[in-house]
Amino acid sequence: MKHLLTLMGLFLVLSACERQATLFVGTYSDGFLAYDFDPVKGEVKEGPVAKAEMPNPSFLALGEGNRVYAVSEMPDSTAAVYAWRYLGNAFEFLNKEATGLPWHGEDPCYVAVRENLLAVANYSGGTLGVYKLKGDGSISPLDSLLYSGTGGPDMSRQDRPHVHCALFAPDGRLLFTEFSADAIGILDLTRDGVKNYRVAARLPADFGPRHLLQEGNRLYCIGELSGDIAVYSYPDMSLLQLVKADEANARGAADIHLSPDGKFLYASLRLQNDGLAIFSVAGDGTLTRVGYQHSGPHPRNFTVLEKWVLVACRDSDEIEIYRRNKKTGLLSDTGRRIQATKPVFVALQ
Repeated sequence: MKHLLTLMGLFLVLSACERQATLFVGTYSDGFLAYDFDPVKGEVKEGPVAKAEMPNPSFLALGEGNRVYAVSEMPDSTAAVYAWRYLGNAFEFLNKEATGLPWHGEDPCYVAVRENLLAVANYSGGTLGVYKLKGDGSISPLDSLLYSGTGGPDMSRQDRPHVHCALFAPDGRLLFTEFSADAIGILDLTRDGVKNYRVAARLPADFGPRHLLQEGNRLYCIGELSGDIAVYSYPDMSLLQLVKADEANARGAADIHLSPDGKFLYASLRLQNDGLAIFSVAGDGTLTRVGYQHSGPHPRNFTVLEKWVLVACRDSDEIEIYRRNKKTGLLSDTGRRIQATKPVFVALQ
């Protein structure tokens, strides 16, 4: 009986933990938000529990010790990356650093963190910035700034350098998307900093690489312009597959995420036929389209949980909550919505 009671107590503790999660929401507004989220019921309590005041926090990275790093996507020299600590009902500001020199840091749109390093993709600045983190989680001044290139055929979108995403790979490399050069760049990370820039992969012309996703020995890249997903073996970067995600050819593909079990991949698509393309993932990492879920207007970033998918729809000021079928990967709309001004990023911790 004593062992039974102990197990029952443990079950209750685990059940309580499962019901406690924080949903972070980045926006094109005057701050980012934290909500209490119930991953069992797939819902939040009324209203945000905390807000961090800063301009256009369009993308966040969640670090150790409840630290949150957010880019301020501004088109001028005020563009910066901010460090915060989440206290459960408020955000403590640590510091901020400019995302470039007096120029070339405009419109930072992506931030990634690993241990004591931070990487920021500056879209309009056309650069990749790398920073070291201090012991308290605050950001040191800019350590390295790498300039991207051009070469893509779309002179309305690829006429100047753009960097859209940065990814710390487990093997000690930093990968990033060179949107206007139709390429994936790669850097080695050493104790002395970042070294040995080279092109990891040349994508088809007019691909417009936007976001990267790495899982084991596979790397996925979505093309904003082409609407394709490129599947590579990693780290040798052999191309395994090109598969169409955006069948409307809207030139607005946005984000990609895998399900927690790795069996399904989802891609958000904007500008026409807004929604999420759904793919099953084979043992070799290749993709087969299995469905499509229409969404609200302008879906950007989203997050995939075991039972739910949360989609940030910028132009409806809502985060939509979908139920996910773990066997088929397909989604069904719960009708539940989280209100936020111009949401463009969602992540759970």
